[in-house]
Amino acid sequence: MSTTTALPPGPRLPSIAMSLLMLRWWPRVVALAQRRYGKVFTLTNSVMGQMVYLADPADIKTVFAGDPRIFHAGEANSMLSGLLGDSSVLVIDEDVHRDRRRSMMAPFHRDAVARQAAVMAEIAADNIAGWPVGRPFAVAPKMAEITLEVILRTVIGASDPARLAALRDVMPRLLSVGPWESLAIARPELIERRPWRRLRRLMAEADRLLYAEIADRRADPDLADRTDALAMLVRVGADDGSAMTDKELRDQLITLLVAGHDTTATGLSWALERLTRHPDLLVAAVRAADDGDDEYLDAIDKETLRIRPVVPDVGRILTEPVEIAGYRLPAGVMVVPSITLVHDDAEIYPDPDRFEPDRMLGATLSPTTWLPFGGGNRRCLGAGFAMVEMRVVLREVLRRVELATTTSPGERPRIKHVILTPHRGARITVRTRRQVADAAVEAVRTDSAALQQD
Repeated sequence: MSTTTALPPGPRLPSIAMSLLMLRWWPRVVALAQRRYGKVFTLTNSVMGQMVYLADPADIKTVFAGDPRIFHAGEANSMLSGLLGDSSVLVIDEDVHRDRRRSMMAPFHRDAVARQAAVMAEIAADNIAGWPVGRPFAVAPKMAEITLEVILRTVIGASDPARLAALRDVMPRLLSVGPWESLAIARPELIERRPWRRLRRLMAEADRLLYAEIADRRADPDLADRTDALAMLVRVGADDGSAMTDKELRDQLITLLVAGHDTTATGLSWALERLTRHPDLLVAAVRAADDGDDEYLDAIDKETLRIRPVVPDVGRILTEPVEIAGYRLPAGVMVVPSITLVHDDAEIYPDPDRFEPDRMLGATLSPTTWLPFGGGNRRCLGAGFAMVEMRVVLREVLRRVELATTTSPGERPRIKHVILTPHRGARITVRTRRQVADAAVEAVRTDSAALQQD
C-alpha cells in the first residue's frame, strides 16, 4: 500500500459543530463516518483536535504494540487530570507510567482478586435484598451502589462507619458529573470560579476523606496483614525509599474510583437489560448461576461488553510522525482505536447486532478484536477485577431474584461523560424473590478454582 502524508478523509464540518454532534451522538457519528469513509477516517473537534479513527484490527495492533514514547495515552487522557490529579496512572506516560503501573499491580493479581470475591457477593446480596418486587425500576443506580461499596471496602479498605457513610454520600455526587462539570475538569482553572463552587466543594470533601484513609493506613500497626488495595500501595517501595507520597496515593485512589465504579456498574446494567429481552438466554443464565457454571456467566459478560461496550474508544496522541493504514500521520494527531466499530464488524462477529453469549464459549479472543478494556501497555489495570466482579454480582442477582422478561425495545446507549449507559437506567422488574443458601463461601471457592485453572 502506498503511503500519503495527507490525513484520512472525513466530514468537513467546523470543529465546534463536530464537538456538539459528538457530545450528543458520539457512537452514531463515528458509525456514520465509517460507512461513508471506510475503516480509517478523520474527525476534528474543538476539544480533542484531529482524531484519526481506526477500525481495522491490523491498524489497531500497530497502536497497541507501538512505542509508548510515541503513542501517548496519558496525554490523550489529560482532560481528566483536573479530577484525577497529575500523577494518576491514567494521565502519565512513558517510563513514569510504566513504573507507576508496576507498583499498582499487586491488588489486581488473580489470587488477590479471588480473595475479594466473598466480599463482593456479600455486598451484592445485601443490596439485592432491598430491591422492589412487582414493579419496574432502574437497576443502574443499584449496580452503582454495589460497585461503589465494593471499591470502598476492597480497594480503599474503608471501615470507619462515619467515614464510610460520608464516602457513600460524596462519591456518587462527585462521579456523576455532567457536561458543565466536565468543562471545569478539562480546564482546571475554572474550578476556582463561582459557577463551579459545588464541584469544588465535592472534590475538597472527597480529598479530605481519602487523605484520612491514607493517614489511617500509614499508622495501622497491622498494615502488613491487610488485603485492601490501599494497604498494598502504601507498602510498595517502603523498603527502598520509592514509596508513593500522600498526593500520589490520593490520585491513584480517585482514579480507581472513577475507572472502576460507573464502568463496572454500567456493564452489569447492560447485562440485565440484554438478558430480560432474551427469555431463552435468561433461563440459561439462571441455570448457570444455580449450577455454578461460571464459564457461561463469563460468556454473558463478555458478549455484553462486546455488544454494549461501556467505553466507545481509546486514544493515543502521537509525539512524532507514524505510518498507519497507508497514511503518514503527523505528530500531535490523536489515533483512536474504535471499540464500537470493531465490536460491530460483521466480518469479525457474524450477525453483530445479535446478543449471543454462546459465541464467547471457548473463544480465543484477540486483544484487537475484543477490546472493552483497551489494549497494549494501557489496557485497564483492573480488567480482571471487573470481570470477576461482574460474574459474582450477576450470579447473586440470578440466584436471589426471578426477573421478568420484556418485549419493550432495547434501551439506547446514552453518553455520560466518557461512558455509554442505558438511557432509561436499565429498567427491570423482579417477579419474586428466590430462596438461596448463603453464596459467599461458594463465591470464594468457585472464583479461586477458576483462577487457579487459568
